[in-house]
Amino acid sequence: MSSNKQRFIDELMEFLRIPSVSADSKYKKDVVRAAEWVKKSLLDAGADKVEIIPTKMHPIVFGERIIDKKLPTILVYGHYDVQPPDPLNLWHSGPFEPVIKDGKIYARGACDDKGQVYMHVKAFEMMSRNKMLPCNVKFLIEGEEEVGSESLGGFVKNNRKKLEADIILISDTDMIANDIPSISVGLRGLTYVQVEVTGPNRDLHSGVYGGAVPNPINILCDMVSSLKDKNGHITIPGFYKDVRNVPAGERKELNKAPFSLKEYKSDLDIKDVVGEKGFTTVERTAIRPTLDLNGIWGGYTGEGSKTVIASKAYAKISMRLVPNQKSDVIAKLFAKHFQKMAPPSVKVKVDVHHGGEPVMLDTGAVGYKAASRAMETTFGKKPIPTRSGGSIPIVALFKKELGLDSVMLGFGLNSDNIHSPNEHYGIFNYLKGIETIALFHKYYAEMNTKNKSKHK
Repeated sequence: MSSNKQRFIDELMEFLRIPSVSADSKYKKDVVRAAEWVKKSLLDAGADKVEIIPTKMHPIVFGERIIDKKLPTILVYGHYDVQPPDPLNLWHSGPFEPVIKDGKIYARGACDDKGQVYMHVKAFEMMSRNKMLPCNVKFLIEGEEEVGSESLGGFVKNNRKKLEADIILISDTDMIANDIPSISVGLRGLTYVQVEVTGPNRDLHSGVYGGAVPNPINILCDMVSSLKDKNGHITIPGFYKDVRNVPAGERKELNKAPFSLKEYKSDLDIKDVVGEKGFTTVERTAIRPTLDLNGIWGGYTGEGSKTVIASKAYAKISMRLVPNQKSDVIAKLFAKHFQKMAPPSVKVKVDVHHGGEPVMLDTGAVGYKAASRAMETTFGKKPIPTRSGGSIPIVALFKKELGLDSVMLGFGLNSDNIHSPNEHYGIFNYLKGIETIALFHKYYAEMNTKNKSKHK
């Protein structure tokens, strides 16, 4: 790989220059351009067949190389779409003008998920060109992950034959540190909603009407703040009904993972942490459900002043879920509670945007063992199994529709600023990921073949 390092980096930089923001319609052509770029990259890397499949929203890229139907098949999943770059004024360089600084590539999508997707393309290229591909490989790269993968569910259901495989391989997670490798074995689920609070039928002069009519912004703030009590406990009736209480032994093991609260606070420039009483920071971000306000707006937000009582106020709210909770159940509980607690002076509307289910993976499965061995080989240390606070809804969907387990072999770091300004991805992580992924294919093919032989 040493002779190709610079080319691999240059190609990723080219990929990152495409502003494939799935949430904003003004980038629709760029999203298509990114899909076409992925197709060309897969063909150049050695895929036998690659197709761009249109959907109602953004296209899916599917590619494959089948060398022997008797060999195991690995289905690689990832996404080429990225989060909006806002707020732009906080970026040190252009979000779609990648730069390298201190051994890191700075750009939107550098880690989430273009950099991690492209590791798979380059690992596949190395194996193909060196005639070292040990198994069949399929690629499913979508353009809607950052907006809920709305089209992917139907595609998976309608293309079970096309997607037949033995395991799903995903790199859209992180590890503890560059010298402390880890593999995610758990993901939280997600329920994402937008609420609208309506007061008067038009914006009003705050001097003429202030103190007499309902102010939707004030009321929305009161309603949102009441969703948690002083102990950080979510107040929606029934919210915790299905939450699995993690045994003390598991909690003890979880907290053994290297973590410095002092460094955590220093990195974020905060004086103290907050959260549900009775749980550590590690536990709050891995095994407990959450509710967070992701955006709130209404009224006048431009330069200067405008004395107005807005007709409407809005908020976006996400809830991270843990094993046994169901995203649709939580959405209904939220909507019922939010509408019930609204005062009669306003009207409330709740729109459910998207959701996904929580996941727990088996560390005794062949896929995990192959990933652990690959990481131990390249990092020189056995990786630690961890739980991720994030959500990848497609993991549960793959299990439900295809009956396949996933391996979440991610190489990002918590400090990579994903979803934030100045997102970045370490060149060390990128190149080490390529090396590790190639070994995963090798070890998985070997272990899978041995496992099948034992059961003949």
